[in-house]
Amino acid sequence: MADAMTRRNFASTLAAAPALAQARRPNIVYVCSDQHNGRIVGANGRPMARTPNMDRLAAMGVNFRNAYTVSPVCVPGRAAMMTGRFASDVDSYCNSTPLGRHPSWGNYLRDAGYRCMATGKLDLTGGADYGFEEIETTHGHSKNPDITSLFRAPLCFRANERRLITGTFSERHDHDETLARRAVDFIRARKGDDKPWAVYVGMHMPHPKWDAHKRFESLYPADKIPLPRIPAGYWEKRHPAFQMMANFKNVSTPVPADRVRKARAAYLGMVTEVDEYLGLVLDEVTASGQLDNTLFIYTSDHGEMGGDHGLWLKNVLLENAARVPLMMAGAGLPKGAVVETAVSHTDLVATMVEMAGARATAPLRGQSLIPLARGQAGSHPGFAYCESHSEGNCTGSFAIRKGDWKYIYFTGDEPLLFNLKDDPGEFVNLAGKPATAPVQRELHAHLTSLVDPDKVTDRAFAEQERRLNGLVKKLSRDQMYKQLVGRLGSAQARALTNRLYRGATA
Repeated sequence: MADAMTRRNFASTLAAAPALAQARRPNIVYVCSDQHNGRIVGANGRPMARTPNMDRLAAMGVNFRNAYTVSPVCVPGRAAMMTGRFASDVDSYCNSTPLGRHPSWGNYLRDAGYRCMATGKLDLTGGADYGFEEIETTHGHSKNPDITSLFRAPLCFRANERRLITGTFSERHDHDETLARRAVDFIRARKGDDKPWAVYVGMHMPHPKWDAHKRFESLYPADKIPLPRIPAGYWEKRHPAFQMMANFKNVSTPVPADRVRKARAAYLGMVTEVDEYLGLVLDEVTASGQLDNTLFIYTSDHGEMGGDHGLWLKNVLLENAARVPLMMAGAGLPKGAVVETAVSHTDLVATMVEMAGARATAPLRGQSLIPLARGQAGSHPGFAYCESHSEGNCTGSFAIRKGDWKYIYFTGDEPLLFNLKDDPGEFVNLAGKPATAPVQRELHAHLTSLVDPDKVTDRAFAEQERRLNGLVKKLSRDQMYKQLVGRLGSAQARALTNRLYRGATA
């Protein structure tokens, strides 16, 4: 069923492309931050977050308030974001399995006559052709895979992850400003060009370490930052997959409250800093008079748990990690529109391909967002899909978000079902209840119409084992130990190295 659905999407994309080709197709500005929880935007109901430029972008265009990453960690999330396919479609499961030589939206637009430039974090495979002129891009995980993501059965724990849960404000210059100004220069130089263009800006904030600029400290005094709300009795009911994730990240023992507040304050400061640099690019497009013919996009590769559910960073399919900001403006889109329908990064690729009059040469999983933006029905299925197979996940997990409901399926474990309207914190599991059985059946049917989740889980483990075996052949015992010890500590690194090298001493 998944193959049939993919072919149908692909055919509709090909059919639409020629009809939408324009004499002057829109330029595209695509700004992507790293680890921005989509709930933490003023326009999305979090006034504590000072995001005037994101709020301005939302007012100038369309705010998709329920947008989701396909996979909540850098490498597979970006693989899906760039290809318009599920991460598992392109065998990208964790930060050790970067996107290989699969076409990206940059390839499609370049083939349609666009000049495409990228700067900053891409996190694909260095040296592969993704359609962009790459200026100081980074593909960190293709050079240095996050090897601990390959240990999922059994899980280890990352001894140094806990140290990340703190925050500072300091006088420093962040390279994200340089990336924004490089994009400004590129856009300024394109004024008057006959050829359409696209620029991608991959910022690294608000990814940890959380060190915000000193000028934002007064906005977010740590002693005024609220702590995560954990309902009474939650720890006894926490899903085993999330308990093991907490163990993996070395945060099962609660992090001291003062460090939690510092971490959350600095995170907010970095969100505001990203907002400032986004504003530089938006100001240039607006001042140059190009906004009417430029599709301006802001999103992030995945979110951040921020201490909710006792979890930090990403890797899980709970809202804080899986939901991302998504705003689009310009290029004839309506102003001040809000879309509540759940959408995905795969839909964003289908949208750009349509607006550019381009042709995708690989099957796309998403549908154009233009009808939703204009308040029309269109072909969008009305739900979003996510999956997670990265570090700390003891099994594969899959989510479907539709309307007020969210369903999380785990291979080999009990599912979760939440009504996000009544329970935005995702603390009340309604799976297995007679009253919600029809909803659960419907969402599970949506899931299995897209993928066979258990087979995807098996493929993920097999690919990670293959990658690990390849590293064992490539690295000496001492090299493997050195790869592991920085994250795992000496005892775990020695034990795992000994197991991999048949009992030899590291």
